[in-house]
Amino acid sequence: MIKILHTADWHLGKRLQEFSRIEEQKLVLEEIIEVADQENVDLVLLAGDIFDTFNPNHEAVELLYKTLRRLSKNGERPIIAISGNHDSTQFVEAPDPLARELGILFYSRYDSIIPIGKLDSGIEITKSASGFVELKLPKIEFPVRIILAPYANENLLKTYLGEGDREAEFREILQENWLELADNYCDDNGVNLFIGHFFFMKEGESSVAIGTEAEPESERPILHVGGTQALFTKNIPSQIQYAALGHLHRYHSVGHEHCPVVYSSSPLAYSFSEADQEKKVVILKAAPNQEVEYHPVGLKQGRPLYRKKFDNLPETLAWLEENPYCFVEITYVTEHSIDAATRKAIMKAHDGIVNLIPQINNPAGTEDLSLQVEDLGKDMSSLFQLFYKSEKGQEPNEELMEIFREVISQNKEV
Repeated sequence: MIKILHTADWHLGKRLQEFSRIEEQKLVLEEIIEVADQENVDLVLLAGDIFDTFNPNHEAVELLYKTLRRLSKNGERPIIAISGNHDSTQFVEAPDPLARELGILFYSRYDSIIPIGKLDSGIEITKSASGFVELKLPKIEFPVRIILAPYANENLLKTYLGEGDREAEFREILQENWLELADNYCDDNGVNLFIGHFFFMKEGESSVAIGTEAEPESERPILHVGGTQALFTKNIPSQIQYAALGHLHRYHSVGHEHCPVVYSSSPLAYSFSEADQEKKVVILKAAPNQEVEYHPVGLKQGRPLYRKKFDNLPETLAWLEENPYCFVEITYVTEHSIDAATRKAIMKAHDGIVNLIPQINNPAGTEDLSLQVEDLGKDMSSLFQLFYKSEKGQEPNEELMEIFREVISQNKEV
């Protein structure tokens, strides 16, 4: 029996508007290390979106390397990490030759092949191919086979997998490749796993039904044609015993035909669409030719995110005082724009207010702020002012107008 920890979507270096999350990320990654040690796991799967940007800052990079060194127990516990849609394929694979000596395998390009050989820790890479690796761990009697499916769009995959001019469907390209790997390497004498960073759903099921409308805005573009199509659970080969997925930020198990297809969730709530979600990692036990046992483990570190609505200042300030350690988006119901004194009192009361949004309750007979046909002849600045006022219930300040005018001027020069 092998014990595995599945995690994903660390998004190291991510900010919540002007708020850094790096200190929370340090805390929650420490918690993940503690879970791995307490559960005595043999292998870690990190299913993409390691960083939040293609060019992560120094602090995020340092946090990753320090965390993975400790998570790997200085090379005793192998880690398989693939890239996601937020990661640079070149940046993720760059440290692989050094990291491999600690049993940390980075994989981001479908044309990459992990070198075969035995590491100083005793971990052995026994078989390897494009999109595949087989490991032999010193204390585990059987091999562990892993199909590697980092994020890539249609054009990249056709280049990597040699499709050339053939007009194949995206799902077909992937399914054929994965099936060939499974047929060549995944028999009943070892544990057969899949790690991927895509949007999977059961064929015929609505994406709305599984809650993708509640996922972060930054993740939605790859769910559809033009970014990357949704994939079906049936595209995963039947030999696979567990599919460890990243991309969607909430924990859930997709309806599966023959094996668990599981999103572990991100370790922190990264947008207000994730408010009230409990973040998790997944622990699984696997053995050859047996069903995998798995269960989520909740993570407690990090500031929770809340969306709150108030219509008076005393209730607002009381709630903020009772909930000091959080990020909050406040909708403030008012007959007019939020006056300066009220805004100042609210913002001064808490260090985690991300948005303060006025909800204007227009009494009968007040001005209709919606755009009219005759407004279309106005200049861009005037139209923006009308739009902003209709959306926010107040005039944009001069700083915002200056930014808008600068954007317009740049577009005219292009």
